[in-house]
Amino acid sequence: DSRADALAWPPDQSRVTLMFDALRWLALTATVLLSGCSTLDYYSHLAKGQLQLLQAREPIAKLLENPATDPSLKQRLALAQQARTFASAQLSLPNNDSYRLYADIQRPFVVWNVFATPEFSLSPELHCFPIAGCVAYSGFYSQARARGAAALLKQQGLDTYQAGIEAYSTLGWFDDPLLNTMLRWSDERLVAVIFHELAHQQLYVADDTAFNESFASFVEHEGLRQWRTKQGLPPSDPQGEQQREQFIALI
Repeated sequence: DSRADALAWPPDQSRVTLMFDALRWLALTATVLLSGCSTLDYYSHLAKGQLQLLQAREPIAKLLENPATDPSLKQRLALAQQARTFASAQLSLPNNDSYRLYADIQRPFVVWNVFATPEFSLSPELHCFPIAGCVAYSGFYSQARARGAAALLKQQGLDTYQAGIEAYSTLGWFDDPLLNTMLRWSDERLVAVIFHELAHQQLYVADDTAFNESFASFVEHEGLRQWRTKQGLPPSDPQGEQQREQFIALI
């Protein structure tokens, strides 16, 4: 019965993982409260969104074994697992359960980020967090909340931009899942982003977005080069790479 099940040992591993993840998130929330942050409603929103994401996770291995899983989903998940194994075995990226889990969150983006700058400026307004440090955006699990935040910033005379985001990293605090929002990408981009996000787990310097993104982008591009070689795929289009470098130089 349910009482016997509750007393069974060892408990179901997924419940244990979720329990530890919930405790870890509560610890992060406590850190925020102790820091004297007054935006408790915002952090409550983040806590609720992250916990819902954790609860939606399921092992990809089980989905691949389940005959009821959609064949097209199986194909994408199998590719992601090949890239995930390659990331740790060949690129020495963290070997944990990140991207070995899948979550269908039933929406096109996992979060919406709001960016703001003073008029005629390219210097973004910074938002500081206890773990991630200061970043050039604030994130929301609800598009409506993101729009509301952008409206308030506009009332302050700031220019704003809202962007839907398909994936993000918790920097190793949790086992980040592969999301349905990521499966709209091409095979190459899906593989590249797995490398990119795991690189953030490997090394992250608070308050230095330029370094963090540069490092993760390098790991992504070099990892993709090695992945192509391992899979017997042709090198990336040199003309496309040249156009990319020209665009970056122009910016």
